[in-house]
Amino acid sequence: MATLTKSVVRLHLLCIFFAVGSFVWGYHVGVLSSVLVHPGFVAALGKPTAAQKGVITAIYYLGTWTGYIFISHPAADYFGRRFAALMGTATVAVGTAFEAGATAPGAYAMMIIGRIISGIGVSIISTSVPLYQSEVAPAAQRGKYVVLNHIGFVAGLAAGFWVGYGVTFWQSTPHDVYVSWRFSIAIVLIPCLIFGTGLPFLPETPRWLVEHGHYHRAQRSLHWLREGSYTNSEMEAELNKIQDAVEEHKSSTLNWLSLFKERDLFNRLWRASLLQFMAQMCGATAMKYYLPTLLGKLGVSTRVTLLIGGIESTAKIGMTVIEMLIIDVVGRRTTLVAGCAAMSAGMLINGALGEAFPDNQNKTADVVCIVFIFVYAIGYSMGFGPAAWVYGSEIFPTSVRARGLNFSASGGAIGSIIVAQVWPVGIDQIGSRIYFFFFAVNVVCVPIIYLFYPETRGRALEDMDVLFSKSVIRRNSNLSEEHEDTAAPKPAAHAVWST
Repeated sequence: MATLTKSVVRLHLLCIFFAVGSFVWGYHVGVLSSVLVHPGFVAALGKPTAAQKGVITAIYYLGTWTGYIFISHPAADYFGRRFAALMGTATVAVGTAFEAGATAPGAYAMMIIGRIISGIGVSIISTSVPLYQSEVAPAAQRGKYVVLNHIGFVAGLAAGFWVGYGVTFWQSTPHDVYVSWRFSIAIVLIPCLIFGTGLPFLPETPRWLVEHGHYHRAQRSLHWLREGSYTNSEMEAELNKIQDAVEEHKSSTLNWLSLFKERDLFNRLWRASLLQFMAQMCGATAMKYYLPTLLGKLGVSTRVTLLIGGIESTAKIGMTVIEMLIIDVVGRRTTLVAGCAAMSAGMLINGALGEAFPDNQNKTADVVCIVFIFVYAIGYSMGFGPAAWVYGSEIFPTSVRARGLNFSASGGAIGSIIVAQVWPVGIDQIGSRIYFFFFAVNVVCVPIIYLFYPETRGRALEDMDVLFSKSVIRRNSNLSEEHEDTAAPKPAAHAVWST
């Protein structure tokens, strides 16, 4: 068991606090599934069709895509990881106000505007938070700390489902019906306020400070982050390594175009982008937004579907905690492949039983389908959910890390837009056979991950150039494994670094 040094305690508290930002992101996703089936929402928007609900869902990802491409990068690079997260939180709050205040005759338009604004805000939060966590964490524990980001997201997702379930008991009068769904959206403003208030008081990452010429501030920040676990010489060596890497990349005049022009960087960009795209095309978007609808197809009442959704999302928290504990032990690739296998099983069973026993002919089959929806959730929570963000946040050099993560995250937004449109139409037109499509996607992901994604476990951020150089485009797991034992400095019991 690791010694509870100042460094360990501070890093855990920092990453837990930043998980509040991810909670805001997750809540915004989770609560919509209950809002879409709420009678007050349906009445306020004039009984929206399935296609209109699909637009409300998908338009959010147009906002995230826009934010990833045009806004998140300059915010994170010019203002720092903390203040970028603050900008994102404020933007989400504005979008939430539009959504919660949607009233006739322009309720649908207000909801669309609010969803786009919220999507832009979430794009900034969802990239600045893992950037911060990856840049403050030691190499040997980086995966664990970044996965805390996804724990916050899943906790927010679960809270959204539970609040949605709770407001089903708050519909006894017309006024209750009018207010309750708005309350379920607006309550996310509380964690927004908590997160936004605390951000200015936290230290900026040493890498960003070095990148912008604040060497002494970076020295103090790194000392605060490593105090008690690393010796003076180890902290000095880490800071020098960061400075050397930054100077090297500055002298090479790298910019965002380099991600497309430089072969080594493009090798990272397409991998991170494809990983985010696969993380949504595996069916995750549908499970987040349409779970009550899917369970309704199995003959489950709305209130019970929301209860099941809350239980399923809560179970994801436990699975993500397990992922946090094992990702730096077994590696990124192993968790990704195992997660795809579990998700494939979940999709296959739901598709096959749905075809064998249509129209809820067999209650046992319906129960098995629900169980395998949980199996799917476990696979996602121990695979794509956290690992895609861990991988994308650690493989790019400092000077283009924010831009690289934002470009790659836009791949996830594109996948979400596709799935948000394909799933409801597929369920309506071909029923449970739509599961076979997502089963095939998960099966195809396994060899892609195994063949094209080198293991990054245990490598310092400044050592990723070696892993993704032209000489290791091929799968090179042996090199990765040999490097793991030497990548991170060995912690010392006590350290004091004078600044």
